[in-house]
Amino acid sequence: MAHLTFDGAEQRELREAARAEFLGNPALAYVLESLAAEGIDLDTCRDWDDIRADRGLPEKSGEAPHVA
Repeated sequence: MAHLTFDGAEQRELREAARAEFLGNPALAYVLESLAAEGIDLDTCRDWDDIRADRGLPEKSGEAPHVA
């Protein structure tokens, strides 16, 4: 199982960023705090194309290859 964890300094930086964003963007603050605490399980990450298909979004067009 691949799991990305953050060292103490990185955890502090993520938590500080979460506190700075809390009032303006509580969803981002939650995500940053979760990342700091839990890390990222890379085995559960999904490809953007799979997410698009699950949400019923159209496939990327050739006109804007870097825009999702």
